[in-house]
Amino acid sequence: MTADRPDPRHWPRPQALLLDAMGTLIGLRRSIGSTYASLAAEHGLEVEAAAIDQAFPTVYRSAPPLAFPGLEGQELENAERQWWAQRIDAVLVAAGAAAGPPALHRDLYDRFADPGLWRVYDDVPTQLQAWFEQGLRLAVVSNFDQRLIGLLAGLGLSPWLEQVVISSRAGAAKPSAQPFHQALKALGLSAEQAWHIGDSPEDAAGAAAAGIRCLIVQRS
Repeated sequence: MTADRPDPRHWPRPQALLLDAMGTLIGLRRSIGSTYASLAAEHGLEVEAAAIDQAFPTVYRSAPPLAFPGLEGQELENAERQWWAQRIDAVLVAAGAAAGPPALHRDLYDRFADPGLWRVYDDVPTQLQAWFEQGLRLAVVSNFDQRLIGLLAGLGLSPWLEQVVISSRAGAAKPSAQPFHQALKALGLSAEQAWHIGDSPEDAAGAAAAGIRCLIVQRS
């Protein structure tokens, strides 16, 4: 991992690291557009993968937070699926296709829960093991849904992680400080005892709001 300034060598040593997931620990093996286009074709929709890839970031950035205060169990999963169904349709329409049928929404949601669609960045296992051996407590704080739990387990990262806080269950998403506060409470630590490592402006802003030092990694 490479990180922007400030230089952490001048910071007090943390007791824990709060880690972002997507773009920091794991990434997709193929583009979002290629998966969307392939499954859309199975449901009778023709759409270009490149058009999906172009539309997706704008749709995702303009979406309401993937966070559902007070929901649990099946209600929470239903809300997560509905949130993604709305994003899927918005992306398809922006890419020049029609909105998808419910079966496509379901299949895309389930496909992205498959660990085989994702990869762990090459430096991550070595770095997590090194931090673990140094006595650092490790937790994930992610703007994602319940699928992340299975992904981290399926990709072999769960043994290093003491806590996983997801925005859908936390009821708030970065740049809110709330997911960070939940992680700190679960670890029994203060903000001064942890650092956050992420890859987005939301990571930096959320950590700052929670009073946590933050490093931003840059993945090619």
